[in-house]
Amino acid sequence: MNLAIALAKLGQRVGLLDADVYGPNIPLMLGTSAVPRVVGENRIEPLDHYGMRVISVGLLNPGDKPLIWRGPMLHSLIKQFLEQVQWGELDYLIVDLPPGTGDVAISLMQTVPLTGAIVVSTPSDVALQDARKAIEMFGQVKVDILGMVENMGSFHCPHCHQEVDIFSKGGGERTAQQYGLPFLGSIDLDPVVRQRGDSGSPVALEGETSEHAKSFYQLARRVMQRTQEVKAAAGEGVIEIQ
Repeated sequence: MNLAIALAKLGQRVGLLDADVYGPNIPLMLGTSAVPRVVGENRIEPLDHYGMRVISVGLLNPGDKPLIWRGPMLHSLIKQFLEQVQWGELDYLIVDLPPGTGDVAISLMQTVPLTGAIVVSTPSDVALQDARKAIEMFGQVKVDILGMVENMGSFHCPHCHQEVDIFSKGGGERTAQQYGLPFLGSIDLDPVVRQRGDSGSPVALEGETSEHAKSFYQLARRVMQRTQEVKAAAGEGVIEIQ
């Protein structure tokens, strides 16, 4: 979410598709419960929020009731979010996937060509084990990996003013090197990021000069650079979703 907002603040036309059907938290972090409108011939109008277009299953199925879906039902939902939502012309459609290598990721790759994937992990060995599986999956299905991000890399204690490696440190960068992938950066474990997300006012709204938001803008600029590199290497043009 903060990556999408940073890209939008940097002048890009951005859509955010919350495909984490098992934990669709984007509406909470955006501070909205608005229901998308159905227009035209059964088309869905995404929300226009914080300068980007947003759709989430959490907007269609609000509250704490889970979606206990698998296989064909999930594929149908992802297909609907891609093909029936009026995204318009975008520079970036950011898709937030659930962890792992399950049905949602596979459905996405079967439905639309992808420019690339970003693998996000905390630096702990347990989390990195799952990240490596995601890297192998994208490799097998021939999806370019833009790079790897280490989330919750360090915590700067406000009391002792020391850096505390709660989830270890550097594992994301080492894994990127192991696979020959670009390392896109590390995001600190920052209570302000959590507070702003819980309150529906994401920290990236503070702008590029904010101490708490600057790492997201650094990430956004690296993503923009890597996207152009991948597109140039592949000779890729405009992706059209019919």
